[in-house]
Amino acid sequence: MAYSINRRPLLGGASDSEFEDDLETEVDDPNVSVPDERPFLQQYVPFDKYNLAYFAFYLLGINTLIPWSFFMTADDYWMYKFREIHENSTKRDNYTHLENLEKKTDLQASFTSYLSVASALPNTLFLIVNAFISKRVSLRVRMVSSQCTILLLFILTTMFVKIDTDKWQGIFVIITLTTVAFVNAASAIFGGSLMGIVGRFSPKYITAMSSGQALGGIFTAITEICSLWIGASPVISGLVYFIIGDVILFLSLIAYVMLERAAFFKHHMVEKLPGNEEADYSITGEVTFPQGTTISYTRIIKRIWYLGISIFLVFCITISVCPSVTVLVESQYKGNGHAWNDIYFIPVVTYLVFSCGDYAGRILSGIFQWPKNKPWQVMLLSLMRAMFIPAFLFCNAQPRHHLPVYIHSDIYYILLTIAFAISNGYLCNLAFILTPTVVDSQEKEVASAMMGAFLGMGLATGAILSLLMVKTL
Repeated sequence: MAYSINRRPLLGGASDSEFEDDLETEVDDPNVSVPDERPFLQQYVPFDKYNLAYFAFYLLGINTLIPWSFFMTADDYWMYKFREIHENSTKRDNYTHLENLEKKTDLQASFTSYLSVASALPNTLFLIVNAFISKRVSLRVRMVSSQCTILLLFILTTMFVKIDTDKWQGIFVIITLTTVAFVNAASAIFGGSLMGIVGRFSPKYITAMSSGQALGGIFTAITEICSLWIGASPVISGLVYFIIGDVILFLSLIAYVMLERAAFFKHHMVEKLPGNEEADYSITGEVTFPQGTTISYTRIIKRIWYLGISIFLVFCITISVCPSVTVLVESQYKGNGHAWNDIYFIPVVTYLVFSCGDYAGRILSGIFQWPKNKPWQVMLLSLMRAMFIPAFLFCNAQPRHHLPVYIHSDIYYILLTIAFAISNGYLCNLAFILTPTVVDSQEKEVASAMMGAFLGMGLATGAILSLLMVKTL
C-alpha cells in the first residue's frame, strides 16, 4: 500500500498541475478518505400530515363567524321571545307556534339594532386591543380562554331557549345583550389571534381560515332554510341553532388544542431569530428581541396601511347594505302563491347565494392572486365596490319612502348579489394573503392581528351606515 506524501515546504510555490497530480493520487487511493463538505445532519422540516392542520384552520375559521351568524339568523326565535303577551294565551300555544302579528312590538322592531350594536362595538374594541397584546399575552391563553368563554356563554343561551321568559322580557333582553357583548369580545380576541397565527403560514392556510369564515355563513343559511322547510316552531328552531353552535364551538376548541401540539404548527410559530430567545417587551410601542431586533407598531402600520384600508373598505361597504338592505329585497313575483317567491327567496338569495359567492371568491384568491405586488391597486379595487351600494338601494327593497325602484328583475338582483359576494371574498382574502409579504418575519403575527383591527373598524362603520341606508329607501 503506497501513499503519496507532499514534502514541499508549507509556503513553497506550486503550479496548478503539480497540485492536481497530488490531489488525484490521494483521491484515487481507496484507503484515503476525503471530507464531505455537506452537513452531517439536515434540518428536519415537519410537514402537514394528512392535511390535518389545513382542516383545523378551516374549522377555526368557521368558529370565528358562528357566534355572530347564529345570533343574527335566529330571527324567528327572538321575535317569539319578545312578542306581545296576551293574557288568554296558554303556555302550550306559545311554545307550539309563532303568532303572526301585523304590527311588531317596540322591542321586536328594535332588537335587531340592539343586537348589531352589542356585537359591533365590543368586537371592534377588542380586535384593536388584541393587536397590541398579541406579543404580551401568550397565544395559548388568548386562544383557549376566548374559546372557552364563547362556548360557556353559548351553552347559557341554549339553556334560555327552554325557559319561559314571557313575564320578564326586559330582564331577558339585558341578559341576552350582555351575553352577546361578552361573546363578541371573546370572539374578537379569538379571531384576531387566529389571524395572527395564519399570518405565519403559507397562503394555503390563510385561505383555509378565510374560507372557513365563508363556509360558516353557508352552513348557517342552510340551517335556516331547512328550518323553514320542515316548518319548525321558533323555539325548536332556536334550540337547533344553538345546539349546533355548541357542538361546532366544542370541536373547534379540541381542534386547536391538537393543532397546538403538532410539530408542523410549532415549526411555523417559532420566532425566526438566532437562538429563539424570548422577546423583551417595553411599554413604548416596540417589542425588542435579541440582536437588537425590534417590532415597531408604527413601522408595521406604514407597511400595511394600503392593505388595512382595503380590508376596512371591503367590510364597511358590504355591511352597509348586507344584510340590512338586502334582507328587505322581495321577489318581483311575491304574492302569487309560490313558496319560492314568498318563503325561500330572501334566505336563499340574501344568505345562501351571498355566502356561496363569498366562499368562491376566497378560494379563487388563494389560487390566483392579482394584483400581487401593488397593494394600492387592491385598495382601489376595494373602493370601487362602493358602486354596489346605490345598485342595491335601487333594487326592490320594501318598504321604501324616498327612492324609486329601478331594478325589478329577480335575475338581475341575483347576478348583482353574486358579483358583490365574489368581490367581497376575493379582496378580503387577497389582503390577508399579501399582508405577511410586506413585513419582516418577526412582524407577521402583529401585522395580521392589526388587519383584524382594520376589519373590526370596517364592520362597526358599516353597521352604522346600514342604519342610514335603510332610512334612505
